[in-house]
Formats: sequence, structure tokens, C-alpha cells
Amino acid sequence: MADTDFPKVTIPSLRAKKASGERIVALTAYDFPQAALVEQAGVDLILVGDSLGMVVLGYPNTIPVTMEEMIHHTKAVTRACRRALVVGDMPYFSFHLSAEETIRNASRFLKEAGASAVKIEGASPARLRLVRALVEAEIPVMGHVGLTPQSIHRFGQYKVRGKDAAEAGRILREARALEAAGAFAVVLECVPAELARRVTGSLKIPTIGIGAGPGCDGQILVFHDLLGFSTGYLPKFVRTYANLRDVIGSAVRRYAEDVRKGAFPDDAHSYHLPKGEVRQRSPKRKAARKP
Repeated sequence: MADTDFPKVTIPSLRAKKASGERIVALTAYDFPQAALVEQAGVDLILVGDSLGMVVLGYPNTIPVTMEEMIHHTKAVTRACRRALVVGDMPYFSFHLSAEETIRNASRFLKEAGASAVKIEGASPARLRLVRALVEAEIPVMGHVGLTPQSIHRFGQYKVRGKDAAEAGRILREARALEAAGAFAVVLECVPAELARRVTGSLKIPTIGIGAGPGCDGQILVFHDLLGFSTGYLPKFVRTYANLRDVIGSAVRRYAEDVRKGAFPDDAHSYHLPKGEVRQRSPKRKAARKP
């Protein structure tokens, strides 16, 4: 489909999708070619997630990801996007010291990298104050509750959140508080489907689920997980739609084999001088010198 088949996505249009019951399609992307493919497929929202630390940069978790890395990758993504709404993920410790530093860091996603919004994990009272400060500074914010990967050292492991009544109630309150603070949407990660449905029904802003069942207003997956390009453990909620890891591995092995046996490059993949030039430029043999 051409880009014109899909209208430009804005924050008001996301709210309109929720109101009309139209599902929101979201996906991560981390560089220009990925974003171009995602954009052309008609995805509504592209998150440049700090998950790039694990799927692109090889970190063990999202904690080491820096602002400079996030800005670098967000710039590459926005160069490919004309229609999708691009959201930059605030990395760990880019919004933990003060409102002033948080606003300064968040503004870089919009001013330098060309994103339309930022995402922040958590909904503690201190975090909610930051959301309000960002919104007051004209920086749209997407919230994120449930499993928050930047809290891995506190949680100890990645697992479903909100399975008991107390935690489920807290997640519901946090989502409502994020809406009240001015967030335009909220990610619900790894929570029971029943809880996600309840949260979604209680909010006027869209919910974007990942491991939160079918009752959310939209869904998001990690680009590499969707395409079977990730390594190691995949969560239960991931559905792979292709197996690029095997496809790419096979292609590289065939290339290596052709190079080693001299089958590549062949004549068809080589450049040649015009026939006349070959005769004209052929070096003349010197006559053997007599002793």
C-alpha cells in the first residue's frame, strides 16, 4: 500500500480510534530501514524503545542504554516516517534527578530527533509530577505500567504483574493517575488480560498492550520478536510472523560457500572494459634482451 492509503497519525487521532473502537497498531523500530518497512505497512505508532539495548546493542537488559544512543536511533527512525506517530523511550536515569533535567532530556527527542512524544516508565507520585511538568512544557507523554523493564533490579525478574488483588488495584490506580496527569496513552505490559480490560474500560486515553491480552485499545511488539530475529527466550505473548533468523543465516552461509569455492563473484557480477579498450590497453611484451 502507498503512504497515501493511511492518514497521518496524531495524538487526537489516537483518541478518536479509541472512541470509535478501531484498534491501534504499534511496533518498535530502531533504524531507518526498519522504520521504512513499518511505516509503509501502515503501522500507527512507532516506539523507539530502550529495548534496543537488548535486541540491537547486546546489553543484558535496558539499564545501560544512554540518552545519546536513544537520540541516535530515534533520528534514524524519524527520517523514514511521514505518517506514523514516533515516540522516543526515555532511558534509565534520564528522568530521575529533577524536573529540569527530565524536560531537557525529553525535549531532545522532539527538537533534535524529530519524535512527536516520549514514553516514561512508572507512576509513582514523583513520576506523576514529572509527567505533569512535561505536559506543561508541551511534551506529550505516553505512560507505562505493569511490568516496567527499567525496574528489573527491584523486581528481580521479568514476570507478570498484577496477579494479586493488591497489585492489580495499584496498577489500575496508576493508569488512572497517568491519565489525570496528562498522559495521552499508557502501555500495559505483562498484566492479566482481565486487569488490562478493566483498565482500558476505565480510561478515556488509549491503552497499548504487550502481554496484556486482547482487551487493550492497541497492541505493540518488538520488531525483532515479530520477525523471528531475536535470540534466546521469547515471552509467551510473542507471536512470530516470520523466521528471518533462519533466512538470513542461510543466505550468509551460501554467500560464504560461494566465496570460498570461487563461485562469487562470477563474470555476471563483474565490471569489464569495452572490448576495444582491452586490446588497446593490453601491455606490450618487451623483447628479450640478448646476453
